[in-house]
Formats: sequence, structure tokens, C-alpha cells
Amino acid sequence: LYAQHVDAMDNATLVDIFRAEEHSCLLGTDAMRDGVDIPGNALRLVVFERTPWPRPDILHKARRTHLSHGTPKDYDDAIVRLRLRQAFGRLIRRADDRGVFVLLDRQAPARLFTAFPPAAPIIRAGLKDTAQAIKDFLS
Repeated sequence: LYAQHVDAMDNATLVDIFRAEEHSCLLGTDAMRDGVDIPGNALRLVVFERTPWPRPDILHKARRTHLSHGTPKDYDDAIVRLRLRQAFGRLIRRADDRGVFVLLDRQAPARLFTAFPPAAPIIRAGLKDTAQAIKDFLS
């Protein structure tokens, strides 16, 4: 188990170690989602604890006001879809890649699921059923 901000290594080193060790786990933040390439069996599972809504800081509020064209919810949804699409894209990079993308947020609106490719099955399930389905899929 490797963790960003816990292990005394920079992100690139953590990713290199994770990529090389087939049975390892890497916990990371947004920096691990964006611009990281871990092909094949090295990455088979991506888990989001919650829907990646933008933080409502001053900069976000200003952008939302000026760029939302009167529909601020749509602006936030677009940001979330982009983040989910990027994370899913880390998992499935090539035609022969296989993996599971898990969003643990029960309140995630279905309208956000357009972030995923149309062929990707979307299943809403409890944690116990999800854990078993992941185990079955990856074995």
C-alpha cells in the first residue's frame, strides 16, 4: 500500500513503484488522477469516495458566475463530468485494458454518468454487492 502525502516520495516515484508492482495499491488525490499513465494490469481499479464536485472557493464562484451562461448547475456538472472522464481514462487507456471504476457516493446524480463511455455498464449497488462484483470481475 502506497499513499500520496504519507510515503516520503514524490508523485512520480510513487507512480513508478505502483506501476512496477502488480499487487500494490496506491491512494492518491487529484494529482494522481490527472496525467498519469499506468497501462495494463497495473491499474485495474479506480475508487472515488465521493462525487468530485468543485470546491466553492472565490475563484470557482467567479468562474461559475461568468462562464455558466445563467445555468450554474450545468457549469458544475461539466466540471464533474470532466473529472470523472479523466479518472476513467486513467483506467481504460487501450483496447485490451480491463478495470472497474467505483463511485462510492450514493447521492451521485445519474445525469453525471454521461461522463462514461456508452458501452461502460453502470451498476448501482450496495457496498457488499459491489465488493463481490469487483472480486468476481478481477479474478
